Amino acid sequence: MSGNKGYIGFACAYTPLPVIYAAGYTPYRVLPMGDSPDQAGHILHDNLCPHIKKILDRAMSNDLPDLAGIVFMNSCDAMRRLADAWHHIRPGENCILLDLPATADELSVSFFTGEISKLSAALSDWSEKDISMAEIEYGILLYNQIADFMNELSDKIYAGKTNVHRAILQELFNRSVTGSPITFIEEARRFISENIQGKTTDTRVPLFIFGHVLPDPETFKLFESCGVKITGDDLCTGSRFFNPVETNADKDLIENLAESLLLRPPCARTIVSAIPGNIGKIMITKAEKSGARGAICHVVKFCDPYLSRMPSIREEFQKAGMPLLVLEGDCTLRSIGQQQTRIEAFIEMIG
Repeated sequence: MSGNKGYIGFACAYTPLPVIYAAGYTPYRVLPMGDSPDQAGHILHDNLCPHIKKILDRAMSNDLPDLAGIVFMNSCDAMRRLADAWHHIRPGENCILLDLPATADELSVSFFTGEISKLSAALSDWSEKDISMAEIEYGILLYNQIADFMNELSDKIYAGKTNVHRAILQELFNRSVTGSPITFIEEARRFISENIQGKTTDTRVPLFIFGHVLPDPETFKLFESCGVKITGDDLCTGSRFFNPVETNADKDLIENLAESLLLRPPCARTIVSAIPGNIGKIMITKAEKSGARGAICHVVKFCDPYLSRMPSIREEFQKAGMPLLVLEGDCTLRSIGQQQTRIEAFIEMIG
């Protein structure tokens, strides 16, 4: 079983990749990278999430492989606007928008199970093949293997048990979501056997990184050049994506997939009504557990979910007495580079 019908694009960490793979396609994450000129402003409002606009820029510049279709998750209003714009610029392309619940309670899992079933039916139409539960189960197995590899490698990097840099980890992440999972697993096994060795001594300041998308490996080289030792992350282009799907024989396989996706480490658009300010509590707990002495939160400009959560996040870090630096960017290395002086000053304050 392998993806051989071409690529299906996606743009959110909550996308059910095993179903895409089971349909015979290779999932391809459209990362907000590249040198495509700014064109999205002709279609979308200027004050809209740069993550969304960069993806649209790539599509308008044909900076993508040939896609057999694309799957969008209705995770926020900006992502919904992207789906609308996609229909406008690529009117003949297969496109589906799935509603993504903001909670992980029983009703939400039931609803999301239906959305994944809707995706499975659409992919069957696109590929002209029936998707079996065995094929979905195999897809889950493959992506669980990738998650296990990435978690093992990141744990070793953050613990200083290998001389592999965080930028390399990001390169591997990008490859794992833009190509064949089988090919990546083979490459990952070789990489571990050849590179996971040695122990590093690092005198830089240990920091925890969290927030929105940070897909460019050069960003992590910049952090390190400023004196940052990254001890952990919670990014939707990082560790948050690599959460293995747990299967329960007492539940339907699609329901297992829906529940596991909704129970992934929460992003800012996730709501736990019983625990106000939940995301701030989670971030400070992760930061402290990683041994960090401070944290950097990277927020994409105009990202309403994250910006609305920032007051409660700041409050939790203040309560814990942990320094927090908030950076706003536009998904380009240039925007992070402009913050270099602030990063260096933050490191000097902690150190």
